[in-house]
Amino acid sequence: MLMKILPAAKKLMEEAVSPGDTVVDATCGNGHDTKFLSELTGPAGKVYSFDIQKAAIDNARELTNGSGNIEFIHDSHARAEKYIETSIQAVMFNLGYLPRGDKSITTEGESTIEAISQLFELLKPGGRIVIVVYHGHEKGKEERDALYRYLSGFPQEAADILEYRFINQRNNAPFILCVEKAHKT
Repeated sequence: MLMKILPAAKKLMEEAVSPGDTVVDATCGNGHDTKFLSELTGPAGKVYSFDIQKAAIDNARELTNGSGNIEFIHDSHARAEKYIETSIQAVMFNLGYLPRGDKSITTEGESTIEAISQLFELLKPGGRIVIVVYHGHEKGKEERDALYRYLSGFPQEAADILEYRFINQRNNAPFILCVEKAHKT
């Protein structure tokens, strides 16, 4: 059976992340990915979790119940390099707006691309950036198009980039873009 989008995104992370790794949840939201990443990395690992909305950080703190390996950052993922000074194994993005939140506050192509650019530089060879793209709203369509333009220009020698989507779904179903940094020889 084909994996739905969110389980497929998690599977891509499970394949790349081991206990003790340092990872990033670039879009904390209500904390589900942060919790998932915290469990993958274990107590010896580290999760940097970004969100621009205090309500998202508060929700995630409550959900993760004080997991000691998470650093919540109430700031834009576009300023990741300000907070992270070490190499990382993986990054997860769930684009769009905060579920059950203010739908006028969304991720945007410019800041998402800036975050990807910064985090890619910190990514270890073989590390992954998994992006779940929600494009069922106007800002989402703009962000999707900006991501396609940006990622299409990545040199093949630097990364392999995968798109995983269902093409017969209604209502602009979300899809995955996965960037895997090339292994250095």
